[in-house]
Amino acid sequence: MNNLSGKKIFFLLFVISFTLVSCNVRIFHRNPERQLFGKTRHVSKDVKVKEPRKVLEAKKKQEANDKKLQRESEKSIKLSRKRTVDIQTPDVQARMKRDKNNLELRDKESAKKKKKKFKKP
Repeated sequence: MNNLSGKKIFFLLFVISFTLVSCNVRIFHRNPERQLFGKTRHVSKDVKVKEPRKVLEAKKKQEANDKKLQRESEKSIKLSRKRTVDIQTPDVQARMKRDKNNLELRDKESAKKKKKKFKKP
């Protein structure tokens, strides 16, 4: 009887070890998806295409031209405003200056009110 139970235990251990080896079972998987799908592909960065030299030069030239036009526009606006004030009589000039200061103060006060209104309590 002891011999019979020993055979059964040996047979049982043999079957369990065979099934574990044949199924290639691992008890602890770190990442089961990696086991199923394999290694992830490394996606390469976007390849930067270098533009031709002529294109770069044309862009730089256009940007410089835009800056020049912007400066000229600001300069002409400044001269126009100055001329508008210069052609007025001294009384009108003083009133224009006073109105400009009043407008700036009013804008500052309204900005403070808006800030105070939307300020968190």
